[in-house]
Amino acid sequence: MEENKNAVSVNEEEVDIFYKRQSVTLTVDNARFYRSEGGLISLELKGEGGEVERFERVVAVRAFPITDPDAFISIREPDSSNHEKGAEIGIIPELEAFDGESVALLREELGRRYFTPRILKIFSMKEKLGHHYCDVNTDAGKFSFVLRNAGSNIRTLEDGRVLIFDIDGNCFEIPDPDKLDKASYRKIEVYL
Repeated sequence: MEENKNAVSVNEEEVDIFYKRQSVTLTVDNARFYRSEGGLISLELKGEGGEVERFERVVAVRAFPITDPDAFISIREPDSSNHEKGAEIGIIPELEAFDGESVALLREELGRRYFTPRILKIFSMKEKLGHHYCDVNTDAGKFSFVLRNAGSNIRTLEDGRVLIFDIDGNCFEIPDPDKLDKASYRKIEVYL
């Protein structure tokens, strides 16, 4: 094999920097979300020059999942099998700016990622050896979970919602503690 004497030596690191994707603002004018034949969320992205790039699978991640869940949604390529984070394709400044079908598709994806059952009733909340054992009824059914430190894992937000994080990292929400029945409220009241 003959060696090309005019070939320029390029450092691999320089190539990686050169080819890194730039995140763009995603709008109804440049982005179209649709469900692929395999049931995944796909994206068709139109570049400034009119070229179209298709992504068979994308994932949606909230930048501010608690305080502003419908603003600044990051659309990313999926994480790779060797545990590398997927590159960000772009940001949706406001989810509601998209058509109803796209919003429903993205909300479905976000709902899976940020599954947060709403607590409707607290059956019991017992402390034993520094852990709290909770039995609750939620909008997704009955759950039993354990809190390691109730004082730091039950948080009241500025808007009055209460978030409870269990020992496994799952999150439960009480949208309005004042709307709980009296017995349920008494069990949680000391932590509010």
